[in-house]
Amino acid sequence: MEYHQDRFNDYSLMIYKNETLFGLLPANSDNNIVYSHQGLSYGGLLLKTDCKFDDVLEGFRSVLKYVNEDGFGSLELKLLPKTYHKLPSDEIDYLLFKTEAQIIRRDVSAVIDMSNPLKITSSNRKRNLKKAKSNNIEVREVNQLDTFFNQILIPNLQERHEALPVHSVEEISELKVKFPKHIRQFNAYHQNDIIAGVTIFETQNVAHAQYISTLDSKKDLAGLDAIFDNLIHSIFKNKRYFSFGISNENQGQYINQGLLKWKESFGARAIVHDFYKISTKNYNHLNDVLI
Repeated sequence: MEYHQDRFNDYSLMIYKNETLFGLLPANSDNNIVYSHQGLSYGGLLLKTDCKFDDVLEGFRSVLKYVNEDGFGSLELKLLPKTYHKLPSDEIDYLLFKTEAQIIRRDVSAVIDMSNPLKITSSNRKRNLKKAKSNNIEVREVNQLDTFFNQILIPNLQERHEALPVHSVEEISELKVKFPKHIRQFNAYHQNDIIAGVTIFETQNVAHAQYISTLDSKKDLAGLDAIFDNLIHSIFKNKRYFSFGISNENQGQYINQGLLKWKESFGARAIVHDFYKISTKNYNHLNDVLI
């Protein structure tokens, strides 16, 4: 996280049991609130595989008590989507119920369960894949991300949304160097010219499409269809999940219907990402959970 450390007041916590580290909470603070780190897409407690319910209970109670005694009234927690769990790990869901946590945001993401993929029935997808093949679209994995970012992604975001990617070219390139097996770039080419690209963040269970973009002038060549056909049916066919990311706007209040339908046309279906606000004084609600 150090590449953007200047933007946040880090408040990350390490949780110990009998002098042994068993959990982490990436976090930052601002005014009276501690946040599940705002520089990360996902958050919550990161736990060792041998953690059991009573460990998580006492660890989370200790976190809330520590944060409360340090003068912070609230903890805002964004949970790691269950698709990323390596083991069943819903202890925190129960503890949020006991501490009367309030859901303050819920995003909808589109995910393919690769162990139970749906048959593609969209006529658009079938037609576009034929276009891509007839136009000899070539999909390549490349090490450099700057061409895709500078020629396609950044101009598209600026024109359509007056926005920029979450990562600058320099930041994503630095992360790519540090995590070459986890950040991967796939581009589509027509007559050796780039026409589309997808940036993948890969973890043990999930291949997540972090950035997706195509040249408007080359949409009819179906570069994105060629890329996703390759990713879903070849490159990541043995992954547990393939994620297209969220389709929300305005802090989760609205869903971009066209964007979600496009993702669903590849066989993806909706899961939710929840954001909670917990009053830190409610740590005492966890004192007598076990009987």
